[in-house]
Amino acid sequence: MFKKLLSPVYFLMLWIFIIIPVCFAQQITTEKVGPQSDGSMVVPTHQRLRPAGFQITLPGRPVDLALSPNGKLLALKNWRSIDLIRISDRVIMQSLAFPKSGAAVTGICWSADGHKIYATEAEDRVRVAELDGSNIMHWNESFLVPKFDENVVVKNRTDTGEIISGDPAPTGLTLSPDEKQLYVTLSRYNLLAIIDVPGGRVRTIPVGMAPYNVILGENNKAYVANWGGRVPQKNEKTANSSGSQVLVDPKTGIANTGSISIVDIKKRTRTKSINVGLHPSGMVLSPDNQKLFVACANSDTIYVIDTLSEQVVETISTRMYPHLLFGSSPNAVTISNDGQTLYAANGTDNAICVIQLGKESGGEAKKTTIQGFIPTGWYPGSVILDRENKFLFIANIKGMGSRNQKTERAGYNSHDHLGSISIIPVPTEQQLKTLTQLTLENNQYTKAPAVQTNGTEKKVALPTNPGETSFFKHVIYIIKENKTYDQIFGDMPQGNGEPELVIFGRDVTPNHHKLAETFVLLDNFYCSGILSADGHQWTDEAFVTDYLEKSFGDWVRSYPYDGDDALAYAASGFIWDNVLKHGLTFRDYGEFVQAEITPNTATFSDIYDDYLNNTSKVKIRAKANLETLTPYLCETYTGFPNSIPDVYRAREFIKELDQFEKKNNLPNFIIMLLPNDHTSGTRPGRPTPEAAVADNDLALGQIVQAVSNSKFWPETCIFVTEDDPQNGLDHVDGHRTVGMVISPYTKRGQVISTYYTQISMVRTMENILGLPPMNQFDWAANPMTECFTNTPDFTPYTALPNIIPLNELNPPLQSLRGKALYWAQKSLQEDLSDLDRINEDTFNRIIWHAVKGYNTPYPEKAD
Repeated sequence: MFKKLLSPVYFLMLWIFIIIPVCFAQQITTEKVGPQSDGSMVVPTHQRLRPAGFQITLPGRPVDLALSPNGKLLALKNWRSIDLIRISDRVIMQSLAFPKSGAAVTGICWSADGHKIYATEAEDRVRVAELDGSNIMHWNESFLVPKFDENVVVKNRTDTGEIISGDPAPTGLTLSPDEKQLYVTLSRYNLLAIIDVPGGRVRTIPVGMAPYNVILGENNKAYVANWGGRVPQKNEKTANSSGSQVLVDPKTGIANTGSISIVDIKKRTRTKSINVGLHPSGMVLSPDNQKLFVACANSDTIYVIDTLSEQVVETISTRMYPHLLFGSSPNAVTISNDGQTLYAANGTDNAICVIQLGKESGGEAKKTTIQGFIPTGWYPGSVILDRENKFLFIANIKGMGSRNQKTERAGYNSHDHLGSISIIPVPTEQQLKTLTQLTLENNQYTKAPAVQTNGTEKKVALPTNPGETSFFKHVIYIIKENKTYDQIFGDMPQGNGEPELVIFGRDVTPNHHKLAETFVLLDNFYCSGILSADGHQWTDEAFVTDYLEKSFGDWVRSYPYDGDDALAYAASGFIWDNVLKHGLTFRDYGEFVQAEITPNTATFSDIYDDYLNNTSKVKIRAKANLETLTPYLCETYTGFPNSIPDVYRAREFIKELDQFEKKNNLPNFIIMLLPNDHTSGTRPGRPTPEAAVADNDLALGQIVQAVSNSKFWPETCIFVTEDDPQNGLDHVDGHRTVGMVISPYTKRGQVISTYYTQISMVRTMENILGLPPMNQFDWAANPMTECFTNTPDFTPYTALPNIIPLNELNPPLQSLRGKALYWAQKSLQEDLSDLDRINEDTFNRIIWHAVKGYNTPYPEKAD
């Protein structure tokens, strides 16, 4: 019976790790991302996965779990489906796709009789899956949450009087004890919805900003965790988050409050707001309902609230060591039946934190202590216990990384999501000690703490020891868009490339190839993220928050690659905050900005001709999306849109470089977006994919040529990375990408196969500039020592001319036939007005066929 329910892409894979002492080194140096010979998995965040217990892997990104009332079935809220797992033999019985949209963030529960599963869909519905006598799920009813518009009555406005257009974005939910009401948090509307069951009548109560989840307590109380904190008051500093204004830090522009709303569900009103840590998300009540435990992911803390006094009585850090920097991300919690032990899912530690509760938190122990850690899959986002407290069930959002090859194609893509479920027997005290050591080693937390390298005794290229300072005084950090290693460098025989996956080889990217051959070719360098929403956080923060990791199922709140969502960013701040905090100078070229183009009808050809003729008929100005960047912007240099040629961007930078030479004031740190290798597919009137990438290549060459011929070259290091690798395939891993280190002190003509990531690059820049690490990730990452020598070569770089004409445009539809017409029409269907508003798989196929030919099969075989 169940064989008929299993799709070929859904499979069961068990990893059983018997609890044994670890006897091998954990430092990741030369390994490639992916499975290792010892059974572990290396992921592109300088971490190793060796989860305890049983592992069930499945395509997708699971965000939430719920155990059936009889304890026999586990319902999993995946990003595109509800999946049903039979506990007895750990078989995935069924995957039921959501009918309309994805399923982000959180929100799944069972009816008391075990016949229905309620789950929030990302846009505007609560879906109900009903189980038949064979435990096969079928979609039954659904409850629609009406969208706001200008005709909505005043009582449905938020506390600030805002009307938020678009989808309500339901997230967490729970059923009333009599199952006559559903309580649902509406993340974008800042409301708690009460939905009648059946009937579907919706009433709402204003709560805090971006409510995440709701649970019911005693005495008609409901508790709502507000990701975005309390409602702002007049004259407080705020910034946008998906249409609402949330409170922010005036210096960084990052959201800086979290809150719990207490709601009287009988009177349908909020009675109190309690301030807690940042990004309050998962909650659990103690068995006696006297204590509420709140996981605050962006503060690394659990807040404990006494439900009688409605006061915070304890704050518990979940970091592995007291001295560690920010970065554990506790985002979900559960509690033992006796109320003595709390389990917190530390997302970025890939671990469950086991906490013995003290008297202040309702426990019997004298004080609250961390007992240890249990290793899980990649980024645990939900944790529950079975009724007997014998097993922990954990949903690992990123699971095994980008390793789900639905087909036997030649390469991996970053969107090959392979999530996992960990089923772990609750460990004994001795077993927990062993698991704790394993967790520390997985995270490379057993090495010596990082030191700030700002001494004056010894000059070196890359400081790694106390008393060292760098030859470099200037760092230029160039971020490009969306290419894998194999797409660009797969044709370089000296590196680990796959020629069949090359799309933009030497004829399109002569400067990329020359730079890699002149300096170093990094063939084991990785993006840490998947796409631009998280990619720009890895490049700019060396960290990604729970807000982003849980939003892949439709990105209803925002797609915050460009600095327009204050709630998206880590409490530890951006690399430029680190630079400015330590008295260094900074300039921004295109990162986190929007373009203002006059006239707004100007096409690529208009702007390119204007560039060639230097006529300034088209006015281009940059405006910061993140207000705190405004003083540091080059006002004529924008990021997107890609109707602006990259060679125009290069020219604007070089103009300022000339002025910096005259005034001898090149900033210490420069961040620069160079985005046109993203391409516009085969959209008529836009550059062909080859022309777009050739434009990007020439601009990069021009920038390096200008810097290397300037007075600043002896003291300047240029770093280049893609923000993400999603627009292509790679035979090693979907995260592998283009990385460059360009300077007089870079080794020449060598292939470097040491394991490095974007986090390594951030750590290297920090060491050069004498900055401390921002968080646990860049603290643990190895700086890119293999790339440098202390013997300089000051030879300047000479850019190679483009081979592909930069104004080579995609032809109009009327001139096309057959497959060329089909894919051009597909390009027109994609939203290319801004970054990544496209179907990634379709876009990859468009580019593949445009370059490789319409009769060249995309590299895959049918299932």
